[in-house]
Order: sequence, then C-alpha cells, then structure tokens
Amino acid sequence: MEPRIQYAQTSDGVSIAFRTLGEGMPVVYLAGSVVDSIQMWSQISELREWKELLAARWKVVEYDRRGNGLSQRDAADFSLDALVLDLEAVVDRLALGKFAVYGVLLSGPVALAYAARHPERVSHLILWNSYARGADLMRWPRLRALWALRDADWETFIEAIAHLYFPDPAVGAAFLRESATPEVQKAFMDATAEHDVMKLLPGVRCPTLVLYSPGDHPFLPDVGMDTARDIASRIPGASLAVVEGPQATLNAVDEFLAPRKAGKPRPPKNAVPSGPLTILFTDVEGSTAMTQRLGDAKAREVLREHERIVREALKSHGGSEVKTMGDGFMASFGSATKALECAIAMQRAFAKHNESAPEPIVVRVGLNAGEPIAEEEDLHGTAVIEAARITAAAAGGEILVANVVRELAKGKGFLFGDRGEAALRGFDDPVRLFEVRWREE
Repeated sequence: MEPRIQYAQTSDGVSIAFRTLGEGMPVVYLAGSVVDSIQMWSQISELREWKELLAARWKVVEYDRRGNGLSQRDAADFSLDALVLDLEAVVDRLALGKFAVYGVLLSGPVALAYAARHPERVSHLILWNSYARGADLMRWPRLRALWALRDADWETFIEAIAHLYFPDPAVGAAFLRESATPEVQKAFMDATAEHDVMKLLPGVRCPTLVLYSPGDHPFLPDVGMDTARDIASRIPGASLAVVEGPQATLNAVDEFLAPRKAGKPRPPKNAVPSGPLTILFTDVEGSTAMTQRLGDAKAREVLREHERIVREALKSHGGSEVKTMGDGFMASFGSATKALECAIAMQRAFAKHNESAPEPIVVRVGLNAGEPIAEEEDLHGTAVIEAARITAAAAGGEILVANVVRELAKGKGFLFGDRGEAALRGFDDPVRLFEVRWREE
C-alpha cells in the first residue's frame, strides 16, 4: 500500500504535499531534480528501490517542492528563502525534534541553508553530488548547451533530459511533462543558478557527510567532485567520501547515521590524538584534468592506486589517516621523523609505480607541525591550514616542509634544500620552506 499523502502549510501560504516511509530516526530527503513528484518518482523502479532501502533503516520524510507534483502548482517563488520555507513547513507539521537532512544534487543549497539556520534541529547533514553555489553549475559547457536547448525548443529539451537521466526515456519524458509546467521548470532552473550559500558553510555545526559518486549523473561529474572537496573543507568537521553505486552510498550513510540510531556515541574510525602533531597532506597533481581526459571510471582506478600506496605508507610508519579528499589525504603523526620517513616512502613508491604504469601518479606532499584542535574525528587550526597551503606550494613529486618540521628532525639524517620564504594564501607573514631530498641518487 502506498504511504498516504499529507499536507503542510508554509508561512507564505503554500500547500506542500509530503509523506513518510519507514520507522526510526527521521531522515528528511530533499529531491534534487528540476521537477519533483513523490507520486511519479514511485513509477521509476530504480528510485523506488532506493527509497525502500532507506525506509528499511530510517523514517524517510519526502515532499514535493512548491509548484511541483501534488503541492500547490501556482507558487512561482523559487528563491532560496522560499524553498527553505517548504522544508520548515513539513518538519514543523510532523513536529520532528532533531532529524537528519539528506540533500541531493540541486537541493544541496536548501539543505545547507536550513542546517546553518536551524542548528538546534539538524542532527546530521548528508550531501550527495551537490554544491553550494549555483554559479558553479553554469561553468560546464554541457549544462550551458542544455540550457540553450531549453530556450530554443522545450520538447527537444525534455527528450534530451529523459534520455540522459531516466532508464526508460518514455517514462522520464512523461514524468517531466506531468510533474510541473514548462514555466515552473524554467523559473526553477533560473533561480537555481542564483542560489549561493558559501558564506553559510562555516556556520554548519552538525556532523556532515559530503558524498561524491563519479559518473552517476553524466552532466555534473566535475562540478560534483570539485565542489564536494570545497564544501567539505569549509564546513567544520565535515567528512568527504567517494562512493560508487547505490550500495556503497547506502553503506556510507548507514555508517554515518548508525551511532545516532543506536543512541550511543560514534566510535572513532580514524582516531586523531591531541597535543603536538606533525600534519601531512598529499595531493594528486592534475587530478581534475586527468578525470576529464580519462573519464570518471578510469580516473577512479588511478586514484584508488594512490589511496593504496598512501595507506600502506601510513600503516608502515605509524601515521593516522584523518580524512581523504578524493585526490588527497590528510594524516597526522606524533613524530616529525616518522612523518618525514612516511613522506619519502610515499614518493619512492609512486616513482616505482610510475616506471611501468600507463597513467603516472604525480603527488605533491606538504608537512607542518603544531598543536591542532582535535574535534569530530578531524583536526583544525592554523597548523592544519598552513600544512595544506604548503602542499599547494609544492610541485608534483616534491615534499615541502615548514621550518618547524626541519628543526624537529634535525640530526636524523634527512637532506633539506632551502626554498626561501614563501607567501602562503591567508597568512600575513611569509613562511620559510624546505624541500626534502628523497631520491636515492
């Protein structure tokens, strides 16, 4: 039996259709396509099965955005504030206390805005292949081409979207035509390009999981990867995970929400010690260009090899993996000597790999030392930011370190080359950098 449709009234007088599926911890799921219809979504088997998987674990709340589906159709305001009102109306109507918010694709800015404005209500925030600034969408030629097609011939645009997004294009075309009028869809698309919540990201205080699924949506892969990394770096304590396929996505979400379901604290996955630490970052040079050249699937194969080499080196040298950013790692060490030995082992392993690999992996490594703040399985503070900036200053194949790391490892047999003082973005005073000589010759 289909769940019953209920209605909530927004503060600006719009009727919003919603329903709930399953039991347990509430997860408010924000659909992220141009059109929205909880009734029509059920006719698409892949999406119905995905919702059933979620509902088997949590109480899933979903609703039709204003102007769409079973919600009030004559509403034409799709500003960010108006769309947040839809979400507020539904959760207030259900009298939800604390709940998780799951933002998908185009709904990401709404999820982020609500989480920043209502920290007392949101227990967890999940973002999947989404973004914080609508202008980023319009950077991509394929999307601009689709927008131009929309303005030139609406029916051709509908057919193109149906073939891109839907397993059954005929069902997809019917969905697009029946869920909202062309005028509403165009108005929403235009409004989406104006959404911008970048300034709100530092104010998101709930545990946040940023998910990127390469290749799942063909005209947003690069936007997803680039902005996923950017969003995760701007939200305090946020985690970034690359997942491939529905099951991997479900596993990541399940792990993220499981402690809340069980009513007990989250066990530390990658415990980070407090006190003086040496921070190490890796970054794959040219990863975005590589993804564009090889395609998402092939690029992920290359990045998985990077992940394997880095993790083996960390394990061998006592490093703690703090987090991965898709094409880079952040790790911590209680010893500067161990951190330097690990960095050298990494570069030598990549050099050996590149001797026979069809696609070389060229990595920059940066290190700094200090007393970062340990919070939510992450490290924060000036020492961490400076380590990231030092990494960005390195060339591919280099290891750059701050002078403090060189001083801590003095007399341990490492060879350093003085690179002089460098101006790092965000820091008023220049930082003296040293290159670690790691090649055996």
